[in-house]
Amino acid sequence: MKRLSLVILIALTFAATPAAAQCYADYKAKQDNPLQLHYGVMDLPDSACGSKDAAADEISGRIATDGWTLLNVMSIFGQEGLAERRESAGEYYLRY
Repeated sequence: MKRLSLVILIALTFAATPAAAQCYADYKAKQDNPLQLHYGVMDLPDSACGSKDAAADEISGRIATDGWTLLNVMSIFGQEGLAERRESAGEYYLRY
């Protein structure tokens, strides 16, 4: 009986824990000399999903490694928005 109670308690604990919702952002970035622009889509960690400012910090850090400067975070969205943005983002779809 104790074992069954323990199993039920563990199952309820996992059932009550909310699953982390995956989020993404689409953004615009640039490079200078020569001027280049790109539109991209990025997978964000949970810590960057709460606001465009948090997303901007995450995106800026990642794209800076290749010399890009963030211009704008356009939106933060869930998995349901990925398919419609794939073609527009091209090579920058989930690249960073």
